[in-house]
Amino acid sequence: MCLVLIGWRAHPEYRLIVAANRDEFYTRPTESMRWWPEAPGLLAGRDTGAVGRAAGEPPGTWLGLSTHPHGDNRFAAVTNVRNPADQRVDARSRGALLMDFLRGASDRAPASEFPGPEKYVLDVATAPDDYNGYNLVVSDLRTLWWHSNRSAAEPSELPPGFHGLSNGTFVTSGPPALAEANLTAPAPIWPKVRAGVAQLREVVRTEPGAVDRYFEVLADRTEAPDELLPRTGVPDDMERALSARFIAHTVHGTRASTVLVVREDGAFEMVERSFGRLGEELGEIVVRGLLDLTG
Repeated sequence: MCLVLIGWRAHPEYRLIVAANRDEFYTRPTESMRWWPEAPGLLAGRDTGAVGRAAGEPPGTWLGLSTHPHGDNRFAAVTNVRNPADQRVDARSRGALLMDFLRGASDRAPASEFPGPEKYVLDVATAPDDYNGYNLVVSDLRTLWWHSNRSAAEPSELPPGFHGLSNGTFVTSGPPALAEANLTAPAPIWPKVRAGVAQLREVVRTEPGAVDRYFEVLADRTEAPDELLPRTGVPDDMERALSARFIAHTVHGTRASTVLVVREDGAFEMVERSFGRLGEELGEIVVRGLLDLTG
């Protein structure tokens, strides 16, 4: 993912609302969101082109929801930290980082002892060089945790409210009763995150179940003015193109937009819209179901 906007316990009728864009090279092999046959209960897209995947390991993903009986539900999303000078070809796939959590089994713990979100992020934080730079968000739909392996900040629980992350090393947060000035971050807030969180909040305030309106938030192609561009080590023309919420560069762009809405009664809707080169619409997948949130 390259943009993840989250409303966490920000509305009395909704536990979790996520609107996210996955940006990637158009040539990278990808399969759309689906139920995974090799991982029962997992609903996610499939990143079949990831390098660093061990032999026999399933594809990774960028965002997923794992649904299981007795309240063992899991949500996770990841973005890369953009820094061309800090890329190792032998690093483990970031998609595997999500899969370890979503499948409820890990190479660091027996399945029967697999940790919840807090212990999981504290665990992976002990080995920051296993992966290239990432922002990781994980939840069991009771708590929500964030960690970046390129940040000096410790893994942290995200409080109820609104949160946004892109390709920096930090998360931008604000309380449920959000005005734009309330947003906080340990670094200058990226324009697409600032505007995206503010617009997400407005949809949650007025029409929290309106999935199409969240897609409108994700579809904005406005580029940031040069004086507000982050400086991540890529050329200025690329930095400018990447500053939009929806990216339509000639070789790299938004490949999937995903909206997940989970109500307090457990009813959920997860919708993925996929795109080809320059934003060509390829299709939409809608999945609805019921989660046990009583556990």
